[in-house]
Amino acid sequence: MLKRCLLTLTLAGLVCTVSNLAVAQDNGSADQPPAQAGQPPEHGHRHFDPEKRTEMLTKDLKLTSDQQPKVLEVLKSEQSQMESLRSDSSTPQQDRRSKMMDIHKASNDQIRALLDANQQKKFDAMQTRREQWQGHRPDGSAPGADDSAQPK
Repeated sequence: MLKRCLLTLTLAGLVCTVSNLAVAQDNGSADQPPAQAGQPPEHGHRHFDPEKRTEMLTKDLKLTSDQQPKVLEVLKSEQSQMESLRSDSSTPQQDRRSKMMDIHKASNDQIRALLDANQQKKFDAMQTRREQWQGHRPDGSAPGADDSAQPK
């Protein structure tokens, strides 16, 4: 009886350890795209590279062979501008964040202009889901960011 109980506990511990390793391995792969279409990239500065983002948009929006290189070029330009801005230590962090949001919005506007009406609807829905997922307001501020400044 004691041996059976000890064996059961050992096996349960082994199963937990293996499943925890699998979860840790899944969480550690920053270059992998999110599981669901339309979800934003990972937090921080680990964004999809332009090729992967183009692949995702091609799949989700059914981009044509004419649209794909144009979208890729917009995303490469965005990446270049973002990297340049990140390396600029002379700009205050809040200003860099604001400029990054402007760059991202401009890139999204350029991509949207390349799409047909049906693709634009899907793209807009993806952007709405992304904003909701991030918890941002349309102006890019986080909820509650300006609440402290208002009198109560």
